[in-house]
Amino acid sequence: MVTEFRPSTRAAGSRVSAGPGRSTPVRGRAAGPRGIYQRTYSYLFYVPAGVVYLTIFVVPTAIAFYFALTRWTLFETTFTGLDNFRQFFAEQALVSSLRNTVVYAVMTSGLKVVFGMLLAVLLTSRLRSRGFLRSVVFFPVLVSTVAVGITFSVLLQPDTGLVATVLKLFGIASPDWLGDQSTALISVALVDVWKGVGLATVIYIAGIVSIPPDYYEAVSVDGGGGWARFWHVTLPLSRPATFTVILLSLIGGLRSFDLIWTMTGGGPGFSSDVIASIIYKQYQAGFYGLATAGNVVLFILVTAIVLPLFRYFNSREVEL
Repeated sequence: MVTEFRPSTRAAGSRVSAGPGRSTPVRGRAAGPRGIYQRTYSYLFYVPAGVVYLTIFVVPTAIAFYFALTRWTLFETTFTGLDNFRQFFAEQALVSSLRNTVVYAVMTSGLKVVFGMLLAVLLTSRLRSRGFLRSVVFFPVLVSTVAVGITFSVLLQPDTGLVATVLKLFGIASPDWLGDQSTALISVALVDVWKGVGLATVIYIAGIVSIPPDYYEAVSVDGGGGWARFWHVTLPLSRPATFTVILLSLIGGLRSFDLIWTMTGGGPGFSSDVIASIIYKQYQAGFYGLATAGNVVLFILVTAIVLPLFRYFNSREVEL
């Protein structure tokens, strides 16, 4: 005899018979204070991070926006509205510093992407000493930026520097790398690339190593060589690493100050001044409100450039 099966239509929370005189409750959604606690339990883990973020970022940012609207010293504050911003944008060096900031950031990030990718491909190949070379490439990242700036300031001296001495051996006259308006910013940018390309290389190495070898085997089966493996496998599948390098390099380039100040001090003239160096000069002169307004301008500039790129890169990663 076949017993017909009929699904139960009991509502959640009703009691099911467990024998004569017994009933077992069916678990439903908890109610009352305990249920509220269970539903909010996971969100409590966000509280420590939220307090740190609020204390370190949100509160100082709000204070900076307020003081950008004032003329302040350590002992008194006078509200001036947008006067600091009007005065900041009236500075003659501001237009050139804005241009220099964008050029510097784009130049350094672009070169770090290119050289980082090439070095990563080389250092993930079957090179015998690739472990040692990885350490050599990454070593400049660990060196103090100020030390790097002072060292290259000596090396790039037009008469006594090592670069000028080597060029003289080949009969080439060395230009004044840091004293010429046409080469100062480019020279500092190249030093920045030398110092930061190691980090880009490590990021690319991590991206390349995570690519499944089956893709390379498929290209080899189709008769593709090294260039085909790089163009059709390594380059497209390293796109997340490329996005990371571009974002980090752009943020660092837009906020760069210590290397530029150590090597050129923003000179000659205003040829290598960036927004950060202009802000520092305003602080040195005692115009604290004006310098704070410059910090707000720099914050808005970085946000306006990086946030759309971040959203674009995230959407492309989802497509991948």
